[in-house]
Amino acid sequence: MVLAPWPGDRARSGAVAVTGDPDGLHTVGRDGKVWPMAEVLDAAAVRAELDGLDGWSGDPAGISRTVELPGFREAIEVVDRVAVIAEELDHHPDIDIRWRTVTFRCATHSVGGVTRRDIELARRIDETVRGAA
Repeated sequence: MVLAPWPGDRARSGAVAVTGDPDGLHTVGRDGKVWPMAEVLDAAAVRAELDGLDGWSGDPAGISRTVELPGFREAIEVVDRVAVIAEELDHHPDIDIRWRTVTFRCATHSVGGVTRRDIELARRIDETVRGAA
């Protein structure tokens, strides 16, 4: 298999295609390893997963949660902890910080929607927020 820039819209995300991949269902991680490409969850699966998460909402395109912490310092500490988790998982949320309010948004940009990786990241974010409260 050979790596090549992904054609079309996915090229903007930095994704690469794996040429010689007959089913087109593989991607390359930052570590250079070839992994099976994640599948986007359908609406029913996203709803079912959201039921088990604290304060998350969304649809197959993306999920989000907004939390309010006691102050700015605590908000930054939560974001710092989430950054460590995101690096461990090699999967990064979009994060918006407004004083003590933090919004996390998760979607797997390379496949255009919510995957199991986003759900796992959301669970880990929940654990981090609970630990900060």
